[in-house]
Amino acid sequence: MKTTTDDLFMATMSWTTFTLVSVLLVQLCTGEKSCSIWSSSGPGPGPVVVQRGSSFRVYCTFNLCKCKRSMYSDHPPTLQSHNVLNATTIFFNVVNITKNRTFSCHCTCPPVLDPCGLDISSGYLPDQPKNISCIYEVKDEDGGDVFCIWNRGRDTLLWNTSVLLVRTVSRNQSSELVRYKASSKGTDPPSASFTMSRSVQQISVRVHTNNPLGSAESHTHNFTLSDIAMPSTPALGRAECSSRECTIRVEQPVRTQHLEVQYREEGAQTWTSAAHSDVQLRAVQVRSISSLQPYTLYHFRARSRFSSGLWSHWSTSVSNWTQEEAPAEELDVWCAEPSSGFKSLRVYWKELNISTARGKIKEYKVNVSSRNSGLVFITNISADVRNFSVPFCGDCEVTVRASNSKGSSPPARITAHHTKATLTQLKPPQDVQVTADNRSAAISWRNDDTAPLPAEYVVEWFPQGHKLEELRWLRLGRNNNQTVVSGIRPFECYEGAVYVFYNESTVSRTRFTGVATLESAPAAGPSVQEMHEGNRVKVSWEEIERSQRGGCITNYNIYLESDSRHRHNYSVAASERMHTISDLSPALYSLWMTASTASGEGPAGQKVKFFIQPSEESQLPTPLIVCAVVAPFVMCLVCLYHSSAVKQRLWVYFQCLMLDAVPDPANSKWAKEYTQEKGKMNLLLQPSTSGPAEEEEEPVLVDVEELPKQSSGPCSPPGPHPTSWGPGTEPPTLLYPQTTYIKSFSHDSDSSNHTHTSLDTNTTVDYITSHGTGELDEEEEEEEEEEEEFVGVLGFFPSHNVFMEPLQFGGKLTLNSVKIDCGDFFLNS
Repeated sequence: MKTTTDDLFMATMSWTTFTLVSVLLVQLCTGEKSCSIWSSSGPGPGPVVVQRGSSFRVYCTFNLCKCKRSMYSDHPPTLQSHNVLNATTIFFNVVNITKNRTFSCHCTCPPVLDPCGLDISSGYLPDQPKNISCIYEVKDEDGGDVFCIWNRGRDTLLWNTSVLLVRTVSRNQSSELVRYKASSKGTDPPSASFTMSRSVQQISVRVHTNNPLGSAESHTHNFTLSDIAMPSTPALGRAECSSRECTIRVEQPVRTQHLEVQYREEGAQTWTSAAHSDVQLRAVQVRSISSLQPYTLYHFRARSRFSSGLWSHWSTSVSNWTQEEAPAEELDVWCAEPSSGFKSLRVYWKELNISTARGKIKEYKVNVSSRNSGLVFITNISADVRNFSVPFCGDCEVTVRASNSKGSSPPARITAHHTKATLTQLKPPQDVQVTADNRSAAISWRNDDTAPLPAEYVVEWFPQGHKLEELRWLRLGRNNNQTVVSGIRPFECYEGAVYVFYNESTVSRTRFTGVATLESAPAAGPSVQEMHEGNRVKVSWEEIERSQRGGCITNYNIYLESDSRHRHNYSVAASERMHTISDLSPALYSLWMTASTASGEGPAGQKVKFFIQPSEESQLPTPLIVCAVVAPFVMCLVCLYHSSAVKQRLWVYFQCLMLDAVPDPANSKWAKEYTQEKGKMNLLLQPSTSGPAEEEEEPVLVDVEELPKQSSGPCSPPGPHPTSWGPGTEPPTLLYPQTTYIKSFSHDSDSSNHTHTSLDTNTTVDYITSHGTGELDEEEEEEEEEEEEFVGVLGFFPSHNVFMEPLQFGGKLTLNSVKIDCGDFFLNS
């Protein structure tokens, strides 16, 4: 068969592995190591114990190692500077050892061999045991157990072994020495226990202690068992209690001569012993504890002692409540000031303590009675309520009682001592001073020297603005003139008063305010509302939230800024809630507020804007001013009007102001009819009197002659101005001929036979009429009289009446050639 390369490789590997395993097995079987280690303070290779603070050498001898050798110490291993003793041994000097240490020797030659090592413990020799004490706990009539403890001295830092050597003496006969192994747990002192018969009278004990460095033994201590005898701990049964007394059953395994029972209230730190002078030798005893308080939780415990020896350990305590009794004292009551009209009164009371309540309060009874009408109001209030509003009258008295299952407390009476009706003229407490510090406030005062001796003082305090919700008070005796109130919250403002009572209905008081323990600037500004009227603005605001005030508000600041950036600042007292700013100029304003405490000014609240409009008085003068200004002007015009020269001059200028543009008469309906009958004009004249039976008269045809103007006034339009007209010469034809105006009248108007003469011609024109001449003359005379009377009244008005002037006609009138001259309306005939 042919051998392959793989087969050769596998054979070689198998042989190598077999060789290595064989070498290891040989070394393990022989137990050979590379070295050995020992100490000059003791043999190896086990642990070595040395005195703490001693010096010694540690040696390493290498047997198989021919290579580099070294020594390490502790963990993690630290290389040490060793010394060479010979070709196979090295050593290291340990000086003043202060802790337990570990040393090891290493060799670097292959194959790698295990190092050798040595543990060295350091400690002290044991001290002599001292202060041996023993207790003989008697469990029954036959005997009990003896427990002994002692002081072992300083800690040796080593494992110690202690034994208690005991020798008993019974009726002058000594027994052999007995060894009892001691035990020790942690830092507790070492102790040993053993059983002892009651026939033994004395014992002798001593303690022997040793460790690897040496041993020590105490002196011998002798004990008489009757001196160290201690009964077993008593066992207590349930306490049976009435309102003032409790009975307890005490059981003991052996009879004792003394039994002590103690008690304390719930929460008390000290125990009170119940006095008992009798000596009882019974295993079961019943003890009664009297002089207790009603409805109080008491704890009880007991211990016993023989005629000599030690007291037993205290028993486990038992507890029970004493029964209830009716409350012994009246409530501490107070009241807030009555509301408006004295119709109600808020009554407050404090909860009774357990000793005063003598039971669990189930309800409060509030009565209101009148001296005249008797009972007014009565109600029962829940036990968890501490105030109530009751109807109140001038001669009413309020009583409050607390009730439990056994009865009610004495009545606490209240009169309206806060009202003005009962506050006397006696001087109130003087020099009331309040100093706040941390979470309390010290309040002091003095009474008036001339006032009678007071019956008592009452100090009340409450957060500002929250009297009804958080009122607190404190009653003080007649000899007190200072107190310290607690529970003052930081960043809160308090106020209150000091009351002095001379009797039930005679009281005087002094108020105080602005009390704060810690303060900061307010965290927010007031909420502002404004209402402006005219040049005034009324600013109102609400208090800052209680949590954001930072203490006592000293003042409010109102900032008013106009659109011209001109700013005003107004400081308002802290008690105010409204402020009016007057005499504001018309402008757009911005308004905001801040609040300040003793620590500084807070941020601004929200801004409001408003506009002050100009007043009517500033826009228009008053009627009186108008009359005062216009009256002199009118008088001046009247005086000037009586001057003919001034009147003529003003009339000339007034004519110049008249407009020349006059509507063209040619466009009228009358002119269009004229085109059909040229040269004739139909005038329909209504009769002076008419009736429904009268028939319409035939129209009268009138020939009208056109007369041109010969002169023009200062307001006439430019044009040719002829000076004379020849008999055979026709006047020039103008686009708008200058003529006098046409006067029309109705059936109920009067005519005049006066001749109207133009200002620029002497031509006389007859009036057009269909009435008789006589009728016209009479009507004209009456009209003239009426005009004279009217002008007499209003002489300064122009007398020219355009509606009562006669019509002027010259020849035949063609309307296409008529032009109304504006100046003629204002010319005075």
